[in-house]
Amino acid sequence: MARLPEPDVNALDPSIRAVLEGQRKKWGAPFLNHLMYARRPSIFKGARAMWSGIDASGLIDSKLQALVNRRVAYLNGCEF
Repeated sequence: MARLPEPDVNALDPSIRAVLEGQRKKWGAPFLNHLMYARRPSIFKGARAMWSGIDASGLIDSKLQALVNRRVAYLNGCEF
């Protein structure tokens, strides 16, 4: 259970809403960390830029990235 209430999606920047809606369509709900980041648009955009940079670099295979994400989620007690 999240400790912070979800932000009001209608009050968010349209680019942030688009990302959250994309996650909802693909995964069934926005990622909790993205809902937390959405409270501060500069942090949200910085986190998204990091992931975009990792994807664009081609240094980490997408399958390995998924495994690393799952391991981190497990270590954090997330039900990824």
